[in-house]
Amino acid sequence: MHKYNELLDNFVTQSRAVLENNLVGIYLHGSAVMGCFNPKKSDIDLIIVVKNDISNKCKSQYMDMVVELNKNAPAKGIELSIVKESVCNPFVYPTPFELHFSIAHLNWYQTNPEEYVDKMKGTDKDLAAHFTILYHRGKCVYGRSIREVFGEVSKEDYLDSIWNDIAEASEEIVDNSMYIILNLCRVLAYKQDGLICCKAEGGNWGMKMLPEKYHRIIVEALKEYSEDIPSKAEEWELKEYAEYMLGQIG
Repeated sequence: MHKYNELLDNFVTQSRAVLENNLVGIYLHGSAVMGCFNPKKSDIDLIIVVKNDISNKCKSQYMDMVVELNKNAPAKGIELSIVKESVCNPFVYPTPFELHFSIAHLNWYQTNPEEYVDKMKGTDKDLAAHFTILYHRGKCVYGRSIREVFGEVSKEDYLDSIWNDIAEASEEIVDNSMYIILNLCRVLAYKQDGLICCKAEGGNWGMKMLPEKYHRIIVEALKEYSEDIPSKAEEWELKEYAEYMLGQIG
């Protein structure tokens, strides 16, 4: 991750310039703080907290800055959400956000920036998972400390958020096997043992805790995650694993 420290420094400097006194803090979560960052597979996950509403003009300035900095980001880019301090503590679920960006939305912003800044707001259930990782394992890169700004997310909200991510696993696992295999391990590790894991940690937990018949596909998913070696798992194996895991998660 050290390679991206300069990117984070620039991100902080430019965020302060655009958001000025409205900026409460900038917080890093995800694989970058959990010891399993892989430049080919990981994004840089950020939550930006502000005091008050942001105008569309300010959002446009911010997005221009983010898109420019994103050119120097890892393959999956920067992923961020801007939220108001008032929804962080006590935590509000589903969580309102003021602006969101990931490379999945880059084309929309570049082709219709005005529509993007006008419409890219709402609520996002994923934020409960992001805030949980942030609260327990995150890093403040600028501003007030994590425990000052964020309240704890309830187990119910966290589970609902991560369930939302894997509910369609039986269908999605064929096209996105590495992500779903490891994510299912991560969710079950939380459900059974209360562990807040990254994908690689979830896979390692699965190797210790799951039936041996599933070890090979977990090992292959871990290799794909860390070394880009594609899995050879058959469709029927993937579906059987997904159905077993969903049954265990309940």
